[in-house]
Amino acid sequence: MKKILMTIMALVPLTLWAQDNTWEQPEEDEQEQTAKKPEKVNPDQKYLKGAVPLVDGKVVFSTTIEAPGKRASDIYHILLKYLSRMTREKNQLNSQLVLTDSVNYQLGGAYEEWLVFTSNLISLDRTRLYFVVQANCHDGRADITLSHIRYLYDEERKPKNLRAEEWITDEEAVNKKNTRLLPFTGKFRRKTIDRKDYLFNKFQTLLK
Repeated sequence: MKKILMTIMALVPLTLWAQDNTWEQPEEDEQEQTAKKPEKVNPDQKYLKGAVPLVDGKVVFSTTIEAPGKRASDIYHILLKYLSRMTREKNQLNSQLVLTDSVNYQLGGAYEEWLVFTSNLISLDRTRLYFVVQANCHDGRADITLSHIRYLYDEERKPKNLRAEEWITDEEAVNKKNTRLLPFTGKFRRKTIDRKDYLFNKFQTLLK
């Protein structure tokens, strides 16, 4: 009997220690989960200050696309084909090529198209977007700009002719803390940047 009691007494501290561990473990797990919790991503991040560049006071987006192994004439004809086809897409209105210089390998297109903010059974919110695409083709690369951006909005009620320089710049479309886009001008800035990104990525794909 004495031996049994001694055995029980020897086991009690070990049992209590094991119980203490089972209570401590969830706290460690909770701390690990908190540490691993991902930070919230700001959906406006890519559209904030610096996303709309100004050149001599004008909004101008530009990119240089590398095309190793391609001659200037090759690049010219690839972009010519796409820019021409683009004028006939269903969102286009009165778009046309205005420069096709096959000697200096320069291209220019003036585009007028629908830029849609929201579209559903209840309402359609959109604007006419005007812009110019210019391409200077060289051996192994193309220098491309998107400029002369303006909008015609709410034309059926109170038409507003808006220039990018007075509508989608940092000062006009981003809050002072640089944490979000402003509600009205911000939607123009967001959709314009999205359209620019689409076109530049398309050119990049074509010239791979």
